[in-house]
Amino acid sequence: MRTEKLLAELIALPSVNPAFLPPRHPHAGEKRVADFLAATAARAGLEVEFQKVEFTRWGETPGEPSAESGFGSRGRSPHQTNVRSNLIARWRPKNKIKQTILLAPHLDTVGADGTKFIPQRKNGRLYGRGACDTKGSVAAMLTALCELAESKNRPRETEIVFAGLIDEEHAQAGSRALVKNKFKADLAIVGEPTKLQVVTAHKGSLWLELATRGQAAHGATPQFGKNAIREIARIVDFLETDYAARLRRKKHPLLGTATVNVGTISGGTQPNIVPDVCKITVDRRTLPGETDAGVRREIAALLRGKKLAATISSTKLAPALPLETNFKLPLVQKFMKCVGQSKPLGVHFFCDAAVLSAGGIPGVVFGPGDIAQAHTADEWISLAELERGKNLLLNFLKSLP
Repeated sequence: MRTEKLLAELIALPSVNPAFLPPRHPHAGEKRVADFLAATAARAGLEVEFQKVEFTRWGETPGEPSAESGFGSRGRSPHQTNVRSNLIARWRPKNKIKQTILLAPHLDTVGADGTKFIPQRKNGRLYGRGACDTKGSVAAMLTALCELAESKNRPRETEIVFAGLIDEEHAQAGSRALVKNKFKADLAIVGEPTKLQVVTAHKGSLWLELATRGQAAHGATPQFGKNAIREIARIVDFLETDYAARLRRKKHPLLGTATVNVGTISGGTQPNIVPDVCKITVDRRTLPGETDAGVRREIAALLRGKKLAATISSTKLAPALPLETNFKLPLVQKFMKCVGQSKPLGVHFFCDAAVLSAGGIPGVVFGPGDIAQAHTADEWISLAELERGKNLLLNFLKSLP
């Protein structure tokens, strides 16, 4: 099938996010995939352009907050400028444009060994890095748009734009650049593996660093020091017990509860020195209505109430907010009807949909594949589901005015 062939070709073109690789690694960046897709789109008669996204530091776009502890810089100079590009492929109707639909999968993947960039077909599945996250969505969406452009049954007043976005796996610089350039659409369908279900809500992702300060002393006389690890241990216990229980008391109808996870801990230099600094990093998944600043204030106040002292800072390069799109919006309802779905759904992971939504573009998440396969050593996608996803998208696009 045309969609399967395109996906196999995409898997064979590594596009690992550079944040996960050493400098100048041959698998880094989305350029190979973007160039290949641009040629494919041009052959179908689509208008093609590249939208440059500059990075003042690796993983950061100009004007975005810098990482408070160098997270994501991988040792590069803070003054180094790098450029990567979103791919924009556009189909315009002959009549006046009255609405715009955005198809927005991301082109980057997480890393893998070299064998994972050789697509393998087995038992109705296609294996390889990016198969479901999200080159499967890329293949389904662009193939649907190309087939629409080549068909006679096309919208007369609706513009369709495919945006192959960079950097979703790291700091979402691609979708942030699209919003910064004031791109407007009436609906964004963001490609992620949702098993072909229309997702209208997802959680936000807030990463925090909590640091405690003690006083160094000789390990033979610890009574003369103050152990920062002991203080952080009390904080870890509080976060994983009392605070986690507090979060479970409030539920979102689609997303369930907010969560907290202490992911890393570091402190001390050697056994015979009382440690004067200890740090943890925390993943706090947020619900619609919560803000990053509000969560930080909440945690700080609760720690003070327990007489626990820590400095709190964010390690995200930019806010990763939750998504909640009104499923009763006419275009969302129309898309859900085309898919055969009557009720809205939510997922726990964060994606570009929230960035676009914050920029004024109502967004839903949709694509072939299962998120359980994403980032795994044997990532795969069902070829039947891939083709069905393309057909569902094509039918929706053909139904537009």
